[in-house]
Amino acid sequence: MKELKGYALLLLASIIWGFAFAAQSAGMEYVGPFTFTAVRSFLGAFSLLPVIVFLDPHRNDAEWIKGGLACGACLSIAMTLQQLGLVTTSAGKSGFLTALYILFVPMIGTLLHRKASLHAKIGVMIALVGFYFLCLKESLLLAKGDVVLVLSAIVFAIHILVIDHYSPKTSGLRISMVQFLVAGTFNLFLMFLFEKPMLSDICNAWIPIGYAGILSSGVGYTLQIIGQKHTKPTQASLVMSLESVFSVLAGWLILKEALSGRELLGCALIFAAICIAQLPDKEKTNE
Repeated sequence: MKELKGYALLLLASIIWGFAFAAQSAGMEYVGPFTFTAVRSFLGAFSLLPVIVFLDPHRNDAEWIKGGLACGACLSIAMTLQQLGLVTTSAGKSGFLTALYILFVPMIGTLLHRKASLHAKIGVMIALVGFYFLCLKESLLLAKGDVVLVLSAIVFAIHILVIDHYSPKTSGLRISMVQFLVAGTFNLFLMFLFEKPMLSDICNAWIPIGYAGILSSGVGYTLQIIGQKHTKPTQASLVMSLESVFSVLAGWLILKEALSGRELLGCALIFAAICIAQLPDKEKTNE
């Protein structure tokens, strides 16, 4: 039952993230990427403060600080690399390359002696084919920006495994708050280094920043941390990768964008892959 609850929370997070793509795109019309990320990260952190005061006021251990710093470092690097890669890479190709984290999670897990189940491995392979049909409509030849996106996918995979390490030990709310403070501080430095932020521009983007900060960051990433307490990293990464599917569905529902047969096939393959990954193996795995 706890595992089912964990997957439900991750599914909800992927829905929130999928609809956040429209908000992020709209916000970029007013502010630069580092400004947007810095403000949304601080907003996400501060939105969790009242929740922590009421639901988790007493915590004597230091694991949430260490976990938050480690998760924040990974998240800061991953988001920055992703944003840099998006400058020269198309949205479809970037979506496919970012989704490679579902492949890197079991690969890195193997190096850490965390064996993935056979069904999980099969699910990852099918999902990669699904993402190819869903996102990629061009050559897969890698350019400089593409390599940066692959690196971001590796760091996102590490982020998932770091959460898997710390989330069962301490408060997920506190880990989430600290990681956003780290990500916000990191992007604040980049904001003043590479951009010229204006308060008026930030105010004009308050709706997309509010969604990305409170829902996508504050709620979405907290759901990820809490959900991963009861799920395995490889299967969790597959469920969270549904954000790409929901982003396409959001475009269909909100922006009235038509879905091609290729995109529908990709969505179907990804959903099938997630179902296959949840099937129990005959032999017990130790992921």
